[in-house]
Amino acid sequence: MMMMMMVMMMMMRRRRRRRRWSRMLLLLLLLLSMMKMMMMMMMMMMMMMMMMMMMMMMMMMMMMMLMMMMMMIIMMMMMMMMMMMMMMVVMMMMMMMMMMMMLMMMMMMMMMMMMMMMMMMMMMMMMMI
Repeated sequence: MMMMMMVMMMMMRRRRRRRRWSRMLLLLLLLLSMMKMMMMMMMMMMMMMMMMMMMMMMMMMMMMMLMMMMMMIIMMMMMMMMMMMMMMVVMMMMMMMMMMMMLMMMMMMMMMMMMMMMMMMMMMMMMMI
């Protein structure tokens, strides 16, 4: 009976030890798996962050491009406006010149007419005499 008890005790101890060892192993495995998971998560997070950064950069670039385009268009518009203004001024000048010319012509015509009239008058007078 005593022997049996001793054996049982020994077995129990051994078992306990084994159990302990197995527990330790399990814990280690768990830890490892957790580490792995954590690493994976970290990697994923990093990737996501990188992707986000890239996206942000792309967006910024696009925005810059758009802004540049807009600026270019505005500049072109301004240039066109300036050109138009210049053209308008030139046209106005031309018109003025034309008007002046017309006036001059009119004046000349009037003068001619007057001269003619005078001549006629003179002739008439001569005839009368």
